[in-house]
Amino acid sequence: MNFNDKCFELSALAQRLELDRADGKTVAFANGLFDILHVGHLRYLQGAAAEADRLVVAINSDKSARELKGPTRPIMPEAERAELIAGFGCVDYVTVFTERDVRPLLRTLRPNVHCKGSDYTVETVPEADVAAELGIRIAIVGDDKRHATTSIIEQIRDRS
Repeated sequence: MNFNDKCFELSALAQRLELDRADGKTVAFANGLFDILHVGHLRYLQGAAAEADRLVVAINSDKSARELKGPTRPIMPEAERAELIAGFGCVDYVTVFTERDVRPLLRTLRPNVHCKGSDYTVETVPEADVAAELGIRIAIVGDDKRHATTSIIEQIRDRS
C-alpha cells in the first residue's frame, strides 16, 4: 500500500496518537468503506473532526468490504480510498483495517470519541459495548442519511 504523510499502519498510528495525547490533543475516530465518495461522506467526516483535535479515519480493507457488501465491492481499491480520504483537510490520519468491525481498533487506538453517521443512534452503534468499557464517548455526526454509495451505484447501472 502506498502511504502518504497521513496514512499509517495501525501500530504506527497508535504511537503517533500517543505523541498527540502528550501534547494535550483529543482524538476522534470515524470509519467506513468510502467506496464512491459523496457529500454525505464529507459531512460525516467534517462532523467527526469537530468532535476533537485530531481525526482518525479507519477504512475497510478490500477483503472486509467484500465480506460486508458482496463480491462486486469495493469499486475502488483500498489504497486509492485511503489516499482520497487523506486528501480531505478535516482528516488527520488514515488507516486501513481488515476486521468486520472496529472494536479491535478502538481497543488499540483508544480515541476520546467514536463517531458514527446519522443512520445510527448512540444505542445502536455496534461497538457501543467496547466504547462504554473504555470510556469512549459516542457522537452521532453528519447530515441525514440521504446519500448512499449503494444508491449511486444503482443509479449508474440503471442509466447504462
